[in-house]
Amino acid sequence: MTDPTHLPERRPRTAGRLSRRAVVAALGAAGFVALPAWPDTAWAADAEGPDAPGGPVRDMHPATEPSGTHVRDVGGTNVVFQYGTVLPAFDGWRTHEPTREYLSLDRRWRFRFDPGNRGLGEGWESPHFDDGAWGLIDVPAAWDLLDTPGFASQTAAFGKGTAFADGYAWYRTAVDIPASWRGRHVRMAFLAAGYSAEVWLDGRYLGKHEGANSPFALPVSGALRPGTRQTIAVRVFRRASYTDYTAATPQPVDDHEIPYKPVDYWPYAGLTRSAWIEAVPQVTIAKLLVVGASGKLEARAVVENHGASDFDGYLTLDPGRASGGRSAVAAARIPAGSVGVVTVSVPIPGAHRWSPGSPHLFTARAALTARRPGGPRVDTLSARYGVRDVSVGGAELRLNGRPVFLKGLNWHEETAVHGRAMTPVAYDKELGHIRELGVNFIRNCVYNRHPYVYDWADEHGVMVMDDMDTMWLNTAQEKLQTERYGLARALALTMAWNQHNHPSVILWGLQNESEIDTGGAPVYRAWLADLKAAVKAVDLTARPVTWASSTSNDPAFDIADVIGFNEYFGYFYGKDADLGPTLDTVHAKYPGKPILITENGTWSVAGTHGPSTTQGTEEWQAASFEAHWAQVAERSEFVAGFTYWVLKDYKQRAGYNQNYNGISVMGMLTFAEERPKLAYEAFRRAAGPRSV
Repeated sequence: MTDPTHLPERRPRTAGRLSRRAVVAALGAAGFVALPAWPDTAWAADAEGPDAPGGPVRDMHPATEPSGTHVRDVGGTNVVFQYGTVLPAFDGWRTHEPTREYLSLDRRWRFRFDPGNRGLGEGWESPHFDDGAWGLIDVPAAWDLLDTPGFASQTAAFGKGTAFADGYAWYRTAVDIPASWRGRHVRMAFLAAGYSAEVWLDGRYLGKHEGANSPFALPVSGALRPGTRQTIAVRVFRRASYTDYTAATPQPVDDHEIPYKPVDYWPYAGLTRSAWIEAVPQVTIAKLLVVGASGKLEARAVVENHGASDFDGYLTLDPGRASGGRSAVAAARIPAGSVGVVTVSVPIPGAHRWSPGSPHLFTARAALTARRPGGPRVDTLSARYGVRDVSVGGAELRLNGRPVFLKGLNWHEETAVHGRAMTPVAYDKELGHIRELGVNFIRNCVYNRHPYVYDWADEHGVMVMDDMDTMWLNTAQEKLQTERYGLARALALTMAWNQHNHPSVILWGLQNESEIDTGGAPVYRAWLADLKAAVKAVDLTARPVTWASSTSNDPAFDIADVIGFNEYFGYFYGKDADLGPTLDTVHAKYPGKPILITENGTWSVAGTHGPSTTQGTEEWQAASFEAHWAQVAERSEFVAGFTYWVLKDYKQRAGYNQNYNGISVMGMLTFAEERPKLAYEAFRRAAGPRSV
């Protein structure tokens, strides 16, 4: 296994406009690596971090994060591996390839809390265990909303209901495995499981995932019995935020988890997004990386051969209708038990550029055939893409070579009815406010979103800063993650790999308000450099990196491509008018870097009115926004944008809003009703149409 602390450098992309014949002759699977060996036994034998006697249940941890996430150079392309296979595309939630078979796991499952951590000892993972007395729960859903009356109310009692059930809970369901799946490579995919999940098939352990908001896929072929009914068992864990929720004390922490302590958003628990089983050919296109820029489409098809025989065939790439490009072919030679990358580059002279004003999208399709071009079809995989370029020049953030000003909002992926297990209708309603306000930019504070969100942003021309759960780490966790455990790096790699093809994603966010050590910040800088190296290793489009620093005097800003910091002048400290001079100071120190306000906001209790100088009134919240916006707009030649905190009131477990049932009132909309406050209209007026 490649040492994950040393990421290979990204090779230059193939340049030039190639004819179809040249593509066939010059490109193909230039190299391959063997599929990594993966342990066939549970990780728990080497685990650390047992339950604290008499305290809340704590999870166990192996020596390194449990998915084995790492990067390997495969013929000049850096490929992300998890669980001994390539981290695959997760398009099966919406797109079903004709060469593959799918079995949805979105259904009602058997469910039981396990507060005493008895399940493993009593065999709850076994197919022979009788779960007839268990309750029921939908997948996807958050168990927080299973039985928590008044969850969305600002006046309900805080600390009551399943929203405060922590530790372990179990899910079980039986599935009929088609007989046609014999001889196929089969994986079980989950778009999210919060916070961690272990999976068994008919009592056979498949693996564990850690990280509440990143998708994962577990190979199941060794445990599969096609033509039979089999039992899936999933044990999900959530660490308690507090021992006593009514007093918000004490805080159980875990140095291995991210976040390691209570943070400023609700940690929804359970199987909160869709899940399915996917059967693919033994020789399969696991991932299709596409780059559309400068009138050319470059595609890199990551091909796995899980079979016992070498594969000798071809890969055909169709760049999509309206792109102006023709299909091209490349040889694909993948030895048994190996992974290769097939690269195809084609001109797309008719492809219009993607931009917020004109979000043109195309669909590339790769088809793997045996023996000859146009021969028997083995596998297919498609990927949507846009033609666009993001760069930093001087103090400007540029899209397609032109300066861009980001009119941004932070937002949390949740509703009062669904928590984080949102439906497409709920997403459309929530994201409809983005369009209503004229916003061209959203920050995914501070975790990866459901794939629906990235697709929506692609289609509607909304630019995205993607984030991960690296929030409020202290230097002990930063050091642990960088030098040993590697979960922060795994989250960075999977973020860049999973969202690679989305033209809407223009920035990678590395962390939010984490601790900075003294003496030149060696721990903090090493951690950020490691995360930056991770996303840069797998992003063929070299998107800029930034983060949401807690200070405008961050000693690692030289590492960032775009300087990002959160500021709360006039609220937590200083005066509203301090923002302008602060921006001038940062620009003077880093004149060649654009600046982005990653957060700014205040709060108001909906319906509370009064002078604009009185904290908590809607007038004060609106006036504060207007003051900060004006200072940013005056400096748009070096300030790349402003991102307001936050679109909507949101749920917290952190210990400072219990009087409102854990609801932060910093939003421009109320939590349950989504009723606009005065700040909503102030934002719409100030951030009106602006050219990009």
